[in-house]
Amino acid sequence: MGFIKLKQWMCRSLLLALSLTGSVSAETLLVQKQTLEIAPFTTFNGETIAQVRVGYETYGNLNADKSNAILITHYFSGSSHAAGKYRADDAQAGYWDAIIGPGKAIDTNRFFVVSVDTLVNLAVHDPNVITTGPASIDPKTNKPYGMTFPVISVGDFVQTQKALLDRFGINKLHAVVGASGGAIQALQWAATHPGFAERTVAVIGPGFKLDAHSIAELDTWLQPIVLDPNWRQGDYYAHSLPNFGLAHALRNVTIAALSSDWLDKQYGRQWHDPHQSPAQAFQHAFKISSELLKRGFDRAAVVDANHFLYTARAYQLFDVSDRVPAMKGRFLFIPAKTDRIFPPAMSHQAAEILRKNGVQAEVVEIDGGMGHLDGVFRIQLAGQAIKDFLQ
Repeated sequence: MGFIKLKQWMCRSLLLALSLTGSVSAETLLVQKQTLEIAPFTTFNGETIAQVRVGYETYGNLNADKSNAILITHYFSGSSHAAGKYRADDAQAGYWDAIIGPGKAIDTNRFFVVSVDTLVNLAVHDPNVITTGPASIDPKTNKPYGMTFPVISVGDFVQTQKALLDRFGINKLHAVVGASGGAIQALQWAATHPGFAERTVAVIGPGFKLDAHSIAELDTWLQPIVLDPNWRQGDYYAHSLPNFGLAHALRNVTIAALSSDWLDKQYGRQWHDPHQSPAQAFQHAFKISSELLKRGFDRAAVVDANHFLYTARAYQLFDVSDRVPAMKGRFLFIPAKTDRIFPPAMSHQAAEILRKNGVQAEVVEIDGGMGHLDGVFRIQLAGQAIKDFLQ
């Protein structure tokens, strides 16, 4: 039931975004989730994982000289389902369907587009997500890894993506394009494999590292999980799940990702129950409090708490600021004007640093009023800028 509610909420969110920013093309891509297996896999920290599996999707066709590939890297709680539908009657398409597809900003008539599920992906219990992480079975014990799973970095996300591109025989990318955590991955690509991608598009990202405030922000997201008694130091798989803490963590992400104005327009000071004033009893809630927590519980049906922690740590570790002088190609930063997670100043600063190093970099702001999520649900506002940049 939780998974169904999650899908219904995501569908409503997408329809709301489309009603505000324009409709999706009638020509719908039908896509299939595929699996990449790497055995063994060695992390950036030198740890060995016997086997990792990640899901991926492709859109469009690879040309003869394999020069038309674009990699899409997904956000913190996202997946490789960037565009299209698995079935024609699916309630919703991939999160960036507004800009990926035939004739769209990332034109699949021209480009071969690849998107990959990250390691330790949050939504490990979503049947359309394929990932390896703490919830996976350790072949040495035949039990879930839990917190014995190696710490994963953004560099490891990139390493799995590079392995997939190698399987396709792709040795040059036309572009890497990603939002939020995907922007972080895109810049990790520029640092780890300078010049491999001719273009880098970083949407709603932090620049070249997570600063102290961003690290602390992620701590506030994950704290409810580790304070949940059911977390058991990550060893909860044979017991009750820490979904109370996980739901609060997911609520915290939503609050941070939406602008104050958007939340106020949606909820204002409404009460959860029109007949129960919060001034009369502490148990009486405001609508924003009850509804966002309910959404958190719905989403917890497909999310694993340890995967949430590992993903957060991967992003906290991100810092490629010392590799900027080696970066090559062209860069486009697309911040959201009302973003409270990664304010536009971060993108402007990153672009200026690149320009001082002789690298072409530009900034285009999205003014959708939704906050951080403008980079997901209102990305078509930057569609023309992305299309022009990819020319």
